[in-house]
Amino acid sequence: MVQIEYFLIVSTIMLFAGVYGFFTRRNTLAILISIELILNATDINFAVFNRLLFPDGLEGYFFSLFSIAISAAETAVAIAIMINIYRNIRSIQVNRLDDLKW
Repeated sequence: MVQIEYFLIVSTIMLFAGVYGFFTRRNTLAILISIELILNATDINFAVFNRLLFPDGLEGYFFSLFSIAISAAETAVAIAIMINIYRNIRSIQVNRLDDLKW
């Protein structure tokens, strides 16, 4: 059986990789992927702490499923926004978003 600490280590690595990618990338798609990494790290934590604190309960798993559903909706909206940005300025680079100002 895999120990809980290993799941927490993987979750921590995913969280820091997502934060690093969010602050260093200039492409909106890469920023979206970084946000998804952060959200997946929290989903792992929900499941791990549910298993650790309440082995018979399902609350952590339901929070994880709810978070995954929210992430899917957020991704769909973000991709729609990126498509709109690309149609207007022919780039999805963050530094070019100033061109959308009035």
